[in-house]
Amino acid sequence: MIKALLSLLLVLVAVSTSLAKQEKIVPTPAVKQEKLLPKWGKRIPQTLSRGWGDQLIWAQTYEEALYWSRSRNKPLLVIFHLEDCPHSLLLKKAFADDMDVQKALDKDFIVLNLMYETTDKHLSPDGQYVPRMVFVDPSMTVRADIVGRYTNRMYAYEPYDLELLLENMQMAKKLLKTEL
Repeated sequence: MIKALLSLLLVLVAVSTSLAKQEKIVPTPAVKQEKLLPKWGKRIPQTLSRGWGDQLIWAQTYEEALYWSRSRNKPLLVIFHLEDCPHSLLLKKAFADDMDVQKALDKDFIVLNLMYETTDKHLSPDGQYVPRMVFVDPSMTVRADIVGRYTNRMYAYEPYDLELLLENMQMAKKLLKTEL
């Protein structure tokens, strides 16, 4: 019981700290074409991005990401990867360089990247492999129906699959509005 209360307190402190930091950001109307400048101006790169998009706001834990998703009514994108996996490294570079993906994530999604497996088995409906990307609704429902192009690794994406990822992001937003 005490551990659960301490965990909840820790999540609330982390969320309030991040919200306090967001209020200090000054909006700027100019947007550079070569780099993503979020709608609230230039942000300090986060170590939580791990190279997947330094200008995005990344959740630190799965629990924090679920809280943000629910409180902001935005879908969550969870990226599972490994630091030394060649497939993860290639996808990370393409992902970070694609400004359409970065802009859509900044505007409409909560993002979390994990280099470990969570205890929630719903996040690995077809097995534990990397890289994989799973969408979660604010209702905390894993969108098992939003998949990549592979039948043996349904949630895997390759660097040349970013157009499909953008389509799946649009589908996650559309389902959010129609189903919730």
